[in-house]
This record gives sequence, C-alpha cells and structure tokens, in this order.
Amino acid sequence: MREQIGRQHPAEGVYILRGLPTIVFLTVCSWKRRPALANPNVHEALVESWREADAWSVGFYMIMPDHVHLFCAPNDENCAIERWITFWKRRVRHRLKTDMPLFQAHGFHHRLRRNESFSDKWAYVRLNPVRAGLVAEADQWPYQGVLNQLRW
Repeated sequence: MREQIGRQHPAEGVYILRGLPTIVFLTVCSWKRRPALANPNVHEALVESWREADAWSVGFYMIMPDHVHLFCAPNDENCAIERWITFWKRRVRHRLKTDMPLFQAHGFHHRLRRNESFSDKWAYVRLNPVRAGLVAEADQWPYQGVLNQLRW
C-alpha cells in the first residue's frame, strides 16, 4: 500500500468560468513568518504595487505582521494568479529598496463559490488583529482597506 504524501505547495491556477464572477481568497505569508509586514512603509508599497499589477483587482485586504489576506478577481484571464503574485511581490521589494525577501515563495488561494463564502471569510479576516491582541476593535487596525469593489 502506497503512503499518501501531502502537497508541499498549493495547487496552481484558478478555475475561471466565463460569464460568472471569479473571486479568490489569497493568503501570502512573510519570509520565515517574520513579523515585518504591518507597518506604514510596507502598507503603502503593497497598495501601490497592487494598483500597478492590474491584471487582477484587489478588493478587501488585511495586512497582518506575518501574512497578508486579500480578495482578488482577474481582469486578464491570460495572467495566472501565480504570475501576478510574483509581479507585485517584486514591485514591493523594489519600492522598499531591499534585496531581502519579504514573502514566502508561494501564496495560498481559494476560489470562492458564492457570496456567503465571501462574507464569512471577510468577517473572519477582519477580526484577525483583534484575535491577535493587536487592537480592541477591528476598525482600529490601520493596515487594511478596500481597493476595488469585487462584484458577485
């Protein structure tokens, strides 16, 4: 009997159904899970890089000390999500003028199936800073926002 081996990397690609909304929940962790992301410089560099990386649109996002959660949707079906992630991660490093890696090589993404899934995930993500003891209320966390309205 052959032993099952778990995946070492997340599945690649996002299944896009033409004519139906495609919204993806994405998590990207910092390099070696260092708490280096939740600060004004990284926040600004991420937002500017996401605006420049326009093959995908970023909706709600949450920057935690050692990871980033965001919801995104494709604008260009020919740009795979992995290529888009690589592009904006490079732009962030360029903006911060660092050769040090800020992020792990792979992100974890999950295509949402319906609006309820989106609402549930966002409600959970919004409370991350509260659960981590960083703020008393979710709205107090400065490293979050919305860049685009992603529509169902």
